[in-house]
Amino acid sequence: MRKKTILALVLVVLAAGAGLVTLSGGGSDLPDGLASGNGRIEAAQVDVATKIAGRLSEVFVAEGDLVQPGQELARIDTAQLNAQLMRAQADIASAESQVAAAKAQVEEARARLILAEKELARAESLVDQGHTSAEVYDTRLSATAVARANLAAAEANQISAERAVDAARAAAQEVQSTIDDAVLNAPAVGRVLYQLAEPGEVLGSGGKVLTLVDLSDVYMEIFLPSSQAHRVGIGTEARVVLDILDDIAIPATVSFVSPESQFTPKEVETREERDKLMFRVKLRIPQALVMDYVEQVKTGIRGVGYVRLAGETQPDWPDALQALPPQALN
Repeated sequence: MRKKTILALVLVVLAAGAGLVTLSGGGSDLPDGLASGNGRIEAAQVDVATKIAGRLSEVFVAEGDLVQPGQELARIDTAQLNAQLMRAQADIASAESQVAAAKAQVEEARARLILAEKELARAESLVDQGHTSAEVYDTRLSATAVARANLAAAEANQISAERAVDAARAAAQEVQSTIDDAVLNAPAVGRVLYQLAEPGEVLGSGGKVLTLVDLSDVYMEIFLPSSQAHRVGIGTEARVVLDILDDIAIPATVSFVSPESQFTPKEVETREERDKLMFRVKLRIPQALVMDYVEQVKTGIRGVGYVRLAGETQPDWPDALQALPPQALN
């Protein structure tokens, strides 16, 4: 389950971070072709829940810990499942022994058929020479047919035994998969926001253990009027300025523009009312930059987002939002 939670990107030791932009002024007077809106840094909130019912045996992280993708976070007790797996493995061994017995029966039936066919051939030759009766030939013919049927039955029994092995292995794999599901891993890089269950608690399927803040997608959402929103495209260059760091601009790109307006009046009749239509725009901060300063990611900070607008001319960023060359950051 993914929810929105407020994040603030608090970046310290900024002179060492390539890609950041220094502001020299307030940047409130924007030239044509640039737009701005108030917003706040946000990210997704992920609930880490157990797929299987059981007793929570261990939690390996604490609130505030930074976790990496695939990191083991918690574990459900698997004592009963381990016993089921041992039984399933024993069933596999039993089924495999049945296959071995079935193969031996096939070989025996095949040998009997070969003998019956040879005896039938000899009887046929003796009948042609007049040295034996037709009754003996008929007996050999019947014995050959019985041997052939016994071989077919033995082969079918072998196939059935082999399928039983497959079924036993599938049952063991199912139990092993359930045991694997008892380990709860981090779905993405993030920080533990809440611990929702304690070791020893019995949880049902879907029981929540931890809540993570997903740091793989950090962004600011701003709202622009329809007169500006239609000029914003995906991938457009943007800047983010936080209230607590108003002399630093963070580079970003537009990753989403809402296809539907918000704050819409029930009846739009006048131009003034139509201008109230607002569209949500998402400014995504590069993940590499977030990872460079992941230890400084905090919550609760607001700011302003700036974005370029499409048009015949593309104005440069004003000095307050102009990127410095890389050597200027050294």
